[in-house]
Amino acid sequence: MAKRNHFKGMLFEYNIIVVTRCCIIVMKKFALFTLFALFTLSLSAFANGRDTSARDTSALDTLHQQLKQAGNDSLKAHIYTQLADQYLNYDTVSNLKTKLYYQNQALSYTLLSLHGYSKYNDSVGLRIAFNDLSKVYRAQRKFTQAKWFILQSNSISREKNDVPNIILSLNELAQIKMEIKDYSLAMRDLNEALSLSAANHYPKAESIVQQNFALLYSRMKDYTKEAIAEKRHNFIEDSIRRVELAQLTAKLNAQDTAQSKKKLHLISYKHTSKTSLKRIASI
Repeated sequence: MAKRNHFKGMLFEYNIIVVTRCCIIVMKKFALFTLFALFTLSLSAFANGRDTSARDTSALDTLHQQLKQAGNDSLKAHIYTQLADQYLNYDTVSNLKTKLYYQNQALSYTLLSLHGYSKYNDSVGLRIAFNDLSKVYRAQRKFTQAKWFILQSNSISREKNDVPNIILSLNELAQIKMEIKDYSLAMRDLNEALSLSAANHYPKAESIVQQNFALLYSRMKDYTKEAIAEKRHNFIEDSIRRVELAQLTAKLNAQDTAQSKKKLHLISYKHTSKTSLKRIASI
């Protein structure tokens, strides 16, 4: 019995040693992988160094300096968002490798900002981060990730009853569903966006929805409905321009009236002053 217990004890110790060695091997491999990943990222940054002139390097330097001085995660999150913004203009970049570098930088900084926003339950910051992540993943054609993040943005907007951003996220969601040819669900999202924009009198939002309807019908090869949606979009845009022109005209007329009254007052004041001086002189 004692020999059996001794053998079990030895076997247990042997198993512990084997597991420990396996963990050490795995940790070493992970460390090597991490070093390799960092080395690759450094090479990528070096390879794209010639393209940094396209960015505002002084702004990046300032933001990195502010990041070092930031005292809490909430402040850091806002700086990370500003750093991400420096790379979100990847659409202006023609070189594919540089564009991918921009996108990955935008993702990295946005994910860092997401950590700070979630820690302090900053719903506005979270919504902006989710929108940005969805945008980049959609550009990379990673539609599962893009859809998930825009759904998180949509949920936050619904909780806050933030109608303009509900409409914005529904438009984005519909466009992602068009990309994966889920046309029926895209139609449902656009119908909700249209109802919200019409009910809340948001003509600019309604115009964008109609434009997306035209795109959807085009994908569905329903060219008659595409033309109708495009016509509605153009009609709303014309209406918006007419309203803006009327408002501008009224503002200019009001300014002209005010200036005319001011001139009339000055003329009247000068005339009164001259009359008073003549009376004093005659005395």
